[in-house]
Amino acid sequence: MKIKHWMLSATMTFCALFLVMQQANAQDSKNTATENIEFVDLDGKSIHLSDYKGKWVIINLWATWCPPCLVEIPDLVMFQEAHKGKDAVVLGVNYEANDPQKVKNFAESQMINYPVVRFKGRIDGRTTPFGSLKGLPTTYMVTPEGKLVAERVGMVDQKMLETFIERYASLKTNEKSKQDKSKQGDSKEEKSK
Repeated sequence: MKIKHWMLSATMTFCALFLVMQQANAQDSKNTATENIEFVDLDGKSIHLSDYKGKWVIINLWATWCPPCLVEIPDLVMFQEAHKGKDAVVLGVNYEANDPQKVKNFAESQMINYPVVRFKGRIDGRTTPFGSLKGLPTTYMVTPEGKLVAERVGMVDQKMLETFIERYASLKTNEKSKQDKSKQGDSKEEKSK
């Protein structure tokens, strides 16, 4: 019973955050800036958020010293496995200044199957290219079109991520259907004139 209550609360919280983020990200300039975000993998290779256009991108900020970050890793691994090569990718953004080899070893010990990267440049512990950092773990969700639509401070799980994607897709389908009906109504009015 407690698990069901927690899952319902977590899903509702995530959906509420989605609505807040949807309003906050109405500006196209913010979304354009999001596409230009650059990451560096643990081998020093540059990766851009725009490299994943056409897929959902789950950007998960974490650190090796962060207990809740470690708890959510198995769910992120399962999400990545379920969506690998299809419609979504997880980017694990290591948000600490440890030696990259130590982070690589740690990721291997945790059986992380998704890319582990860092933001390009120095981390300050307070900000990200998406705005202020309120704590770890923090997860951002970027649509296949490159729009930042959600932010969550705290743990996520596979079900929460998949539910969000499904509901977002349903919302977008409903919006498109309403727009199509509105256009059809406008066409009928013009023809009757």
